Amino acid sequence: MPVLARVIEAAGIATVVVTMMPVLAEKYRSSRVLAVEFPFGHSFGVAGDVGMQSRTLRSALDLVVSARAPEARVDVEEPWPGDPKEAYKSWQPSEPSPIVAHSIDAIRKARREAAAEEKGT
Repeated sequence: MPVLARVIEAAGIATVVVTMMPVLAEKYRSSRVLAVEFPFGHSFGVAGDVGMQSRTLRSALDLVVSARAPEARVDVEEPWPGDPKEAYKSWQPSEPSPIVAHSIDAIRKARREAAAEEKGT
């Protein structure tokens, strides 16, 4: 998303990247970064929690107005209510996508090969 934000910014439209990985967004030189400590899949907060989502949105809009220099970053101080690991699991599909399944198989194969090489040496 940071790269897309740069393209949109180049067209003269202000953007804010709301992310759980602000270092990555900064690496790609996003103009405005709103860092949240929420689980993946929940960039704006808990599903159905309109108050939390509104506060996150308000923070993003405030950043558009207040950023005085390129590559501005604001860290949201809102804690995640509950266990973040549980939230991460709850939005995962029951079956992995084809690319994820392929990647898992490739990783397992590479691990088996590395283990076999270690035993052989």
